[in-house]
Amino acid sequence: MNLNFLCSKRFAATQSSLSLLLCALLLCFSGNLLGQQSTSKQSTQIGVAVTDDAKALTEESVGDEEIYDLLKLFVDTLDQIDRNYVKDVNRRELVDAAIEGMLKKLDRHSNYIPPANIDRFKQAIENVFGGIGIQTVLNQGNIEIITPISGSPAYSAGIRPGDLIRKINDESTAGMQLSDVAARLKGKIGTSVNLTIESPKYNETKQLTVERQLIEIESVYGATRNNDDSWNLMIDKENRIGYLLITNFGRKTSAELLGALQQLKEKEVQGLIIDLRYNPGGLLTAAIEICDMFIPSGRIVSTEGRSVPKRVWDAKAEGTFEGFPIAILINQFSASASEIVSACLQDHDRAVVVGQRSYGKGSVQNIIQLEGGRSALKLTTAGYLRPSGKNIDRPHAQNDDDWGVKPNDNLTAEFTVEQNRLLRLWRRDLNIVLNGATHDPFVDKEYIGFHDAQLHIAKNYLYEALNLPLAEAPPEPPSPGTLKEDDTVERGTKRGNRRGPARNRESSIEDAAK
Repeated sequence: MNLNFLCSKRFAATQSSLSLLLCALLLCFSGNLLGQQSTSKQSTQIGVAVTDDAKALTEESVGDEEIYDLLKLFVDTLDQIDRNYVKDVNRRELVDAAIEGMLKKLDRHSNYIPPANIDRFKQAIENVFGGIGIQTVLNQGNIEIITPISGSPAYSAGIRPGDLIRKINDESTAGMQLSDVAARLKGKIGTSVNLTIESPKYNETKQLTVERQLIEIESVYGATRNNDDSWNLMIDKENRIGYLLITNFGRKTSAELLGALQQLKEKEVQGLIIDLRYNPGGLLTAAIEICDMFIPSGRIVSTEGRSVPKRVWDAKAEGTFEGFPIAILINQFSASASEIVSACLQDHDRAVVVGQRSYGKGSVQNIIQLEGGRSALKLTTAGYLRPSGKNIDRPHAQNDDDWGVKPNDNLTAEFTVEQNRLLRLWRRDLNIVLNGATHDPFVDKEYIGFHDAQLHIAKNYLYEALNLPLAEAPPEPPSPGTLKEDDTVERGTKRGNRRGPARNRESSIEDAAK
């Protein structure tokens, strides 16, 4: 293909900047091809078979010519739309839509992150963002605060659960959606936002100026909040059964978990429940680091793909937490990194898995920066294999097929839609920080009386492993007044103590992606 001729002819015909773009793209691919040819010639000189090399070069040349033709088709189409469509068009939007269309032809986990969404995407990965640190809910048109994040600017300013945001920088919040509120609360670190806060429980309204700071969202929770808003990591203090809930696998999750495990070790933990229900996954590296905390040796996970070399990760003996049984809770919403952890510990007989079969996402996505980081591709590049050698992915699997991570024998408990709804309400309640509040800000605790059968099974597995008496399910719901601090916790039963909202309404942690 004569690229100079093609470019000069096309440019002469249209004199458009898009044609120049096509020429630049074609010449770029031409340079790549020449580099491949040079490498191929060099390879033949050091002993590579000429026949195989020539065949490979021919296939590469044919493939590159196809790319040239397809790029020309794309640029010609964009050019025609730009010059001849009945209305003005936004070139950026057209290109973004084209990229999204390409990725829709791949798998359900590959997608494009345009410039408008890149900051939010990074916040979700890093679990950090710039803001004041509050979780809000839209309640009958009011912007209601579920909780301040412990140690955040909002926490320091005295904002409490149940407070209402009436104004942001003198602008009324009436009619605002949560996304509108988040957009106004976020901003450059070090700048301030003025808030009008109403506290219905205290019959007061106050004006606050809160400085925006870098907010870090924790991803490892305990069983309940202590009076100082720190985490109580024991779900059964008497029998020293620990409980750790992991909401996602971010860059700091393994460090958070390590700190929690060290606290439990100091308290001589006898058994541990790791709750991965509703955990959608996250970073592969975080999952590997967490697996390495619990097994002293052996395969953690391996990955293989079409154009990436096979990789394996094995555990190291240093720093392993041993000497106590583990039960891992999963459900149909546990995916990706959650499945790596549960599959690894299950295959090594380090833990049993309790609950429901997991989601079945056995693929690995790489984040590929575009435009110098202004946008990105989340592209599936490999599949992962659990230590047993199985891939748990279910792209077209039927229920009877072998996919996902399944609970161990006799440790399955399936929840109805309503049971899952109540469980989600309880889980959201775990994050409540009272911040010195003397009134219970929320009274509609729908989950009171909900029995978490999955947690109950996990606890009884540990009791049996430790030769302790098994726990019985509570026969009837308790009243809120019977819940006392340091009681054994079993979500909404007499064995538990929780405070906070239990509402199935839209909620948001400021501008952070959840």
